[in-house]
Amino acid sequence: MTSPLSPHANGLHAAIVMDGNGRWATERGLPRSAGHRAGVEAMRRIVEAAPGFGISTLTLYAFSAANWNRPATEVRDLFALLREFLRSETAACIARGVRLTVTRRRDRLPAALRGAIAATVTATSGGRGLHLRVALDYSARESILRAAQSAVRAARRDRTLTEAAFERLISEVEGGGAPAPPVDL
Repeated sequence: MTSPLSPHANGLHAAIVMDGNGRWATERGLPRSAGHRAGVEAMRRIVEAAPGFGISTLTLYAFSAANWNRPATEVRDLFALLREFLRSETAACIARGVRLTVTRRRDRLPAALRGAIAATVTATSGGRGLHLRVALDYSARESILRAAQSAVRAARRDRTLTEAAFERLISEVEGGGAPAPPVDL
């Protein structure tokens, strides 16, 4: 769907860093988990509304590598909340044509969460509406390192590395395994 806001024939790519939900709850005298639940509810509304604004790709930066430094109980609660979301929203994603993919690292996630992610990714793979990308265990430093390593490998293989080829490598690494157009800023 194309809207007057959209500079691309295929729609906008919006990205949201899901940060501050715990602080929001704490400031209101609520447990941090209440803030995380409120963040998920806000995300649910955004996913539903996004196509109406011409957004065809939505990336949610949900759990950074730095989040591993939070208390173990909070990390466990965040992962349980994500599993619950995947379990409860997969059917709605299918009905709305939402294709969910997960970018960045999965290897450090609990096995039950990896299984839930795999099931939802498979179940929604036919979606042709909104592409919902969820970034988990992401790190800008790691992305830069991976891009540089890819550039070195490409230069060794091809004996040259054009600017266009380097830009493609950056896009591939930024996509984190789920290719997408650049984020519209």
